[in-house]
Order: sequence, then structure tokens, then C-alpha cells
Amino acid sequence: MKQFQYTITDPLGIHARPAGLLVKAAKALDSTITIEKEDGKSAVATKLMAVMGLAIKAGNTVTVTVEGGNEEANAAAMEQFFKENV
Repeated sequence: MKQFQYTITDPLGIHARPAGLLVKAAKALDSTITIEKEDGKSAVATKLMAVMGLAIKAGNTVTVTVEGGNEEANAAAMEQFFKENV
């Protein structure tokens, strides 16, 4: 299991467009990706409505957990995705 934390920089947070891109990126990986907010709420990154339901805003810090598959490469890919998109 690999984890990293990321503070959301997009002024609108994770709204529809970045959430859709996140789901697409997560589905392309062979790991289970979970996003957890500071308040303990979490969602599997391949489920669009669950991700949007977290209502992640700018400035929120999320913990991304990568389990199974090639964890090292998939965690790096997710970290790069977050830096470029949210």
C-alpha cells in the first residue's frame, strides 16, 4: 500500500471536470485508488458520483491510497495527475 497527501489547488476544488478526469485516470491503473478527506470521508476514485460527493474544495488536503497492482508506478502516476489537474 502506498499513500500520499495532496492539498487541492484548483480554485473550484474537485468539481465535475477534474472529477471525470480523475475517474478516467484511476480506471486506467491496475490498483485500487481511494481518496480520503481530512474529515474521514472517503471514496474509490473510479466512482464519479462518490468522488463528487466528497465535495472537495480548494485548500482541502486529501490522502490518496494506492493498493494492489504496481503500487509504486500507480502512486507516481496519481501524484502527477493531481499536480497537473487539481
